[in-house]
Amino acid sequence: MAPNMTRSMDLVMDALATGCMFKNMTCVVDFTKESLTVTAAFGISCVQVTRILDSVALFCGCPGELRTNQGAVVEMHLIQPGRPAQDGFIKIYKGRFRIECLNEQWFSKIVFRKIIMDWRLDFNECRPHSSLNNQTPS
Repeated sequence: MAPNMTRSMDLVMDALATGCMFKNMTCVVDFTKESLTVTAAFGISCVQVTRILDSVALFCGCPGELRTNQGAVVEMHLIQPGRPAQDGFIKIYKGRFRIECLNEQWFSKIVFRKIIMDWRLDFNECRPHSSLNNQTPS
């Protein structure tokens, strides 16, 4: 596996303090664990997913493979049904995102996107990962 060769993406749902649901589209580089995006919105259509991935590609280039369980984009590597371990990179990232960011906040409509972006920057730039020899993903 080489840097930027394989990326994983998935959606994480949560709700504001008012009960209004929102989605977070997450995308990470499998090799470095760098979070390329956490895009929070009240709805994310297929067109928006394409735009988000195009935006990431402008800054990071296109991956050789995109791993997901959410439909068809780029060259797909779909995991086998009932085998979440085949998509372990995004599952681990989503778990950390849920525990460290979403579960810790009582979001208001005004600030939820900023809180999520701040968490992503901290994840990439400040937090060392043991699997990266205690370096940050960035």
